[in-house]
Amino acid sequence: MTEPLEDGGSSQATAARQRFVLDDTGFDEVPKKYRRFYRIWNGASDELAPNEVLCPVCKVVIRSTRELRPGDRVYCMPCMSRLVVSVGEGGRLEAVVSY
Repeated sequence: MTEPLEDGGSSQATAARQRFVLDDTGFDEVPKKYRRFYRIWNGASDELAPNEVLCPVCKVVIRSTRELRPGDRVYCMPCMSRLVVSVGEGGRLEAVVSY
């Protein structure tokens, strides 16, 4: 598997990412300024959008204003984990703890 930055211009790396408008979800475990970037996970039936990934440590959904792709790095403020986005078994985006 190659690193996303080492591709050198694959179609996925050059394609424009979707943009999303985030609203405040009322997630009160982070400062008010950052509440729109997190939401509570509603269990196995919860469907994640292309701009969302689940933190494996604290089970909080991390949201981005852009579409997430494998290799992207995200930060979970509630548990202070740094995560790398990867593709899981079902084709769903999952986060893997970096440190």
